[in-house]
Amino acid sequence: MEQSKKNKRKIFNDPVLGFISISDDLLFDLLEHPYFQRLKRISQTGLSNYVYPGSTHTRFLHALGSTHLMQLALQVLKDKGVIISKEEERAVVTAILLHDIGHGPFSHALESTLMEGMHHEKVSITFMNLLNKEFNGELQLAIDIFLDQYPRKFFHQLISGQIDLDRLDYLRRDSFFTGVSEGNVNSERIITMMNVVNDELVIEAKGIYSIEKYLTSRLFMYWQVYFHKTSMTAEFYLIEALKRAKLLTKKGVDLPASGILKYFLNKSDYSNLTVEDINKFAQLDDSDILSALKIWQNHEDKILSILSKVIIQRNLPYSRITSQPISASELKKLQKKAADFYQVEDGSYFVHQNKLSIIAYEDEKDPIRLVLKNGTVIELQDMDNQVFIKDLKRKISRYHFCIPRGLESL
Repeated sequence: MEQSKKNKRKIFNDPVLGFISISDDLLFDLLEHPYFQRLKRISQTGLSNYVYPGSTHTRFLHALGSTHLMQLALQVLKDKGVIISKEEERAVVTAILLHDIGHGPFSHALESTLMEGMHHEKVSITFMNLLNKEFNGELQLAIDIFLDQYPRKFFHQLISGQIDLDRLDYLRRDSFFTGVSEGNVNSERIITMMNVVNDELVIEAKGIYSIEKYLTSRLFMYWQVYFHKTSMTAEFYLIEALKRAKLLTKKGVDLPASGILKYFLNKSDYSNLTVEDINKFAQLDDSDILSALKIWQNHEDKILSILSKVIIQRNLPYSRITSQPISASELKKLQKKAADFYQVEDGSYFVHQNKLSIIAYEDEKDPIRLVLKNGTVIELQDMDNQVFIKDLKRKISRYHFCIPRGLESL
């Protein structure tokens, strides 16, 4: 008989943050759970590796890193006299560990495509509820904190806010693996500046420039990595390939794919998310999609074949990001040209325009608060010595456009 594991104290060697310790039995059991292990097979940054070859890190690594930063933050707050019970500490660390457990293949790239209209946070909370039943209610406080239903607001702010541990990890991690140094934030410095006033998260005023650097780094990462024209084009074609596959399946075409992927190709109504849906989703990862695309390259449906070849062979179309969009009528003309070019019935699979927008600092939705030496709390934008905040509050919008090569000059 196989002996049960007794050592639940583990240390992971993370290339970004160094040694990460797991010293709680519940955390270890959650790490070992198949729901969580799946994240090792989910790309953190979609198809960004089509532009930055080193960007092959996973959601698993990000979840571990966020957990480590949460442990550091809680220790900083306790050292400053913030009373945090063992139950609260375990719950908020559990919540950050599981905050992205609902991501599907290629993370945001295929969100709401495989399970139409389903945001990853809703899937995450569904996973958490199932785990809570499995672990006899031990995750209930973590769920309350995750949903911002716990009265001590700073716990939720550490998970989801303008300076949360999620962002402090993914900016630094994505910067490291892409090699884009502009995104490298000093997460430890920001964490040491954290404090709590009236159960809300604040930053000590002397950390103002670290905060401004963090906000500008996030802005640069969006335009240089997350909104990169080439990776966005690859992700658009990936989405279109899955949409085409779902349409063909609906028409009765039996596409070659794994049994798990076939389940999602055949189903379209997720208004009532079932336990079967979630358990099937827990078995789905990047490999199911890539394996199918490799096969679909040679499918008799020309649209599916072309889309699959573009992704697998990285034979990407022309793309650009501009400040002004092309008109709807012009877009339709170009889609018609693409249909004629490929001799297919629908060119909208190949010509695409999408609006991209980012606000580095949303002061109205979730203002960052600083605490002065005299204990006064002031919002970041009201500080006299801030440098970039007024510019960072401005919404920046651009338009991503892609079209098959050879048609871009038409």
